[in-house]
This record gives sequence, C-alpha cells and structure tokens, in this order.
Amino acid sequence: MIEMCELTKRYGDKPAVDSLSCTVRPGRVTGFLGPNGAGKSTTMRLILGLDRPDGGRVLVDGKPYDRLPAPLTRIGALLEASAAQGGRSARDHLLWLARSNRIPDRRVDEVLREVGLQDVARKRSAGFSLGMGQRLGIAAALLGDPSVVMFDEPVNGLDPEGILWIRTLMKGLAAEGRTVFVSSHLMSEMALTADHLVVIGRGRLLADVPMEEFIDRNARSFVRIRTPRPESLLDALAVEGLTAVSAPDGTWEVEGADPARIAALAAERGVVLDELSPQRASLEEAFMQMTADEVEYRGAPRAQPRETTPETATTATTATEATR
Repeated sequence: MIEMCELTKRYGDKPAVDSLSCTVRPGRVTGFLGPNGAGKSTTMRLILGLDRPDGGRVLVDGKPYDRLPAPLTRIGALLEASAAQGGRSARDHLLWLARSNRIPDRRVDEVLREVGLQDVARKRSAGFSLGMGQRLGIAAALLGDPSVVMFDEPVNGLDPEGILWIRTLMKGLAAEGRTVFVSSHLMSEMALTADHLVVIGRGRLLADVPMEEFIDRNARSFVRIRTPRPESLLDALAVEGLTAVSAPDGTWEVEGADPARIAALAAERGVVLDELSPQRASLEEAFMQMTADEVEYRGAPRAQPRETTPETATTATTATEATR
C-alpha cells in the first residue's frame, strides 16, 4: 500500500505537488492520471525517495522508502526504461540489482523469462530497442517479487502483443493482492486496465474514485432511440419522468434511463424500435472534461489557409511586382 499525506514539493515558487493526500490500495490496478506538468512524475519520485518533499509524507507498506530493508523486495518501479547502464548485458544489470538487495541469483533468470528477454539476456542493453528496454525495466521492477509495483508509461515502445502482455501482467499482479500504481497518457489502454483512478492537476488531487464512477461523474451517457413512431414512446417516457431530446440525425437521446425499461415501454405501446443502444462516454471524454481548466501546456489551433479569390490573387501579384 502507498499512503500520501499532505505531500508537497515546490521548485522555486511553483508547487509541483500541492498537499496531495490519497491511498493506493492493494488488490486493484490504480491509474494515475493528469495533464502534462500535473506532477505525476514528481509524485512517483517522492514515493521512491528520489526527491525530498517540502511537506507531508509518503509511506510504502507503512514505512518511508529510505527505511525499507532491501527496498526492491517491497516496491518495484519502472520510471525510465533507459536507466540501465548500456555497457552491461541485461542479465548483468539485473544481477547487480539482485545482489545489492540480497535477492537470489536464480530470480534474475526467472524475470528474464517472464518478460521475454531470455534469448538476449547476455547482450548489451545499449543495443536494445525501446520496447526491449521497457521489458528490461519491467523485469527490474519485478525482480524482488515486491508487494507494490509502480509503472510510469509502461506500454511505451511495446508492440500490440507487448501491450496485451503488460495489461495482463498488471491485472494478474493486482489479483494476487499486490498494489499496482500505473501512470499513462493512453486513455484507451487505461480504460482497459485500471479499476480505480487517482487524477491530479497542477499538483492537486482532483479525483480518487473507481473507474466507472469517474466516467459517470464527468461525462454524459445516454440511451439512443430510433423509431418511426416516437410520439407514443415519448408520452410513455414522460410518465416515467424521463425526457427524450431530439438529435440532429433523427434519433432521440434519453439520459438516466435503463435500456431494458425503455424496451418494455415500447413493447407495451406496440412501438417498433429500429435502434435502442446505450451510449456510454469514454474515459478520454471524462478526463478531458474534468481537467479542462488544469492544462498547463495547450497548443494553439493551426491557422487555416486563406481562400484564394480572383481579387486576392490580383492584389498578391501586384504587391509582388511592386517589390521587384
């Protein structure tokens, strides 16, 4: 378990982490979300003792990181895949980590097989692709068989098979009762992986809720209806206290309704339904809605090219000739 209490870190006058309090619990995958510059990487560094907080505290299984004996056996982390010394082989890199944390040598070969690097174990990591480097970083995180694992952008550089593998791995670790804390900007992947979300913006906690609740709170979901006889069904919905809103494509949208109940009402009135489909908002939509005011780095829309008309073309030609 990871416990953060009023955790604060400033760089100059700017707070990178601002009185952050939350608990990352075992037995589930907790997604850690926020816009660029929100303080996610700084928070992870504070958890691992790589930065010192200006206020508050963070505990891993009840202790600060610097008081954990053989810390790799308590918490494993992937923050930067390039952290391995390039002149060492993958096996030697892990062997060095294992011996410095009193982990048996046999564990090195076990995690190399687990991440699929057994065939390149004796090759220097400097020649690894980005995806291979990610796998090596994940192997290092798993080396001590820790109760807490923390990943920052774990699917970076992985191919589709690798993405499915790391997703299955994280879910499996959580099912074993471990604490899994993962940061990513890939909303589609997070939606498939995380059970719970911690969302921050400008270093402050914005949400600490289950995935489903986060989407329901921050984005619109509705049931779409298409029927040649809407009037009769609309009357029945009104009796139930439900309002249907007409959409431009000729369908009707009903919020807060059970599709099964709508189907039953249509059957009672003898109304044919050409479409009855729940439309649930995506995690991306909910995230964009919640963090709309927290984005620090926002790109400007690209200017559209001006249309060329005979008049503007003549003016441009005259201006060009005047400068010759």
